[in-house]
Amino acid sequence: MKKHLGQTPSVREYTERLAPVATASCAIDPALYEEYGVKRGLRDKNGKGVLAGLTNISDIISSKEIGGETVPCEGELYYRGYDINSLIGGILKDNRFGFEEIAYLLLMGNLPDKAQLAEFKSVLSRLGTLPTNFVRDVVMKAPSGDMMNTLARSVLTLASYDANAASLDYANVLRQCLALISVFPMLAVYGYHAYNHYVCNDSFYIHRPDHSLSMAENILRMLRPDCKYSDLEAKVLDIALILHMEHGGGNNSTFTTHVVTSSGSDTYSTIAAALCSLKGPKHGGANIKVVEMMADLKKHVRDKSDEEEISAYLLSLLRGQGFDRKGLIYGMGHAVYSISDPRATIFKGFVRKLAEAKGRKKDFELYSLVERLAPETIAKERRIYKGVSANVDFYSGFVYSMLDIPHELYTPIFAIARIVGWSAHRLEELTNAGKIIRPAYKAVAPKRVYTALEGR
Repeated sequence: MKKHLGQTPSVREYTERLAPVATASCAIDPALYEEYGVKRGLRDKNGKGVLAGLTNISDIISSKEIGGETVPCEGELYYRGYDINSLIGGILKDNRFGFEEIAYLLLMGNLPDKAQLAEFKSVLSRLGTLPTNFVRDVVMKAPSGDMMNTLARSVLTLASYDANAASLDYANVLRQCLALISVFPMLAVYGYHAYNHYVCNDSFYIHRPDHSLSMAENILRMLRPDCKYSDLEAKVLDIALILHMEHGGGNNSTFTTHVVTSSGSDTYSTIAAALCSLKGPKHGGANIKVVEMMADLKKHVRDKSDEEEISAYLLSLLRGQGFDRKGLIYGMGHAVYSISDPRATIFKGFVRKLAEAKGRKKDFELYSLVERLAPETIAKERRIYKGVSANVDFYSGFVYSMLDIPHELYTPIFAIARIVGWSAHRLEELTNAGKIIRPAYKAVAPKRVYTALEGR
């Protein structure tokens, strides 16, 4: 029987007894944030982020200045100055896969020509191998259903196989980033297969990547027992990877990348830290919550086309009476966007096509209905400072379910894409930063006089 760390009755009783004491000592009066002008979450009361840096990598636009006033607008996303719609449109027009091309753009700053793209793909292929016995000695050891922890552990262990792990030479860091981009799919998928075999008692198989294929094709190839997938499935996954690849320097995991990089830490530690940030349900884990929420909706809503019944269910979520009782409608709202999330808008068209091909048109219609009703329900129930719309997580989990990707890999798929953005931001921080990122915190604890142990 596996022994769990610290899980003895005496330790559990101790921590349960003292947890309220520790919690009370950590509590801070919310009024003090207002008194001292502290912007919680590095955002002001209107949701505008505190400027903590400059970036050339991507840009998010959710409002525009009109007549001296800030007016919400349809969301826009730019990669290195290119509108994401134009990038996706160009790829679709040529009916090809685009992950590698957009990765080159984010890392190098410009769209590659044919020769540059071919060379880039070739380098990624050569780097796309794991050290000898790494799968046996690392991935297959201590398998866990938490794939993000498995990924982080594997990334940290890879440092042991790198003779220049700590070097911050720019070419060395670029090599490390490209190598991690290349092996992330293997680390994630193999980690899942190990868990599925050793913990879930299912079959175990390892498929090597085919370096003539795209990133999206290889993910599906390595994941499925028969290595088979349709062109539509791979193209939709490719679009998903591109849309998740980068989203400004202010999102939690990318900001983590900047913070850890600024301390002078190595690439492996930095990316592991970003992974740990992404795994949180408020960040990369939200798409799993959407799928679970929609499954719960199906259980509790009798007529899936009845708008009043669905609205009543959504209202129960907001009031903390349904699903996980957190008071949230998952997949709705974003820290920056208000009218629309351009990633969700782009994604929706592909979701429809995939749903029709997979015989899940009714599920798509239900998602569309919730997408329309949720903002109305939120607006009626809560006072909000800006509009609410579906974010990219609302549809991504649905897509992954149609691609037969297990829940355990939803956030790792996000990480397989986002490591490109993390890498670009790490390189940018190394190039421009000279100081460690260290924000200020206001101490509000009263000063006290020490009392000897015997007198307490």
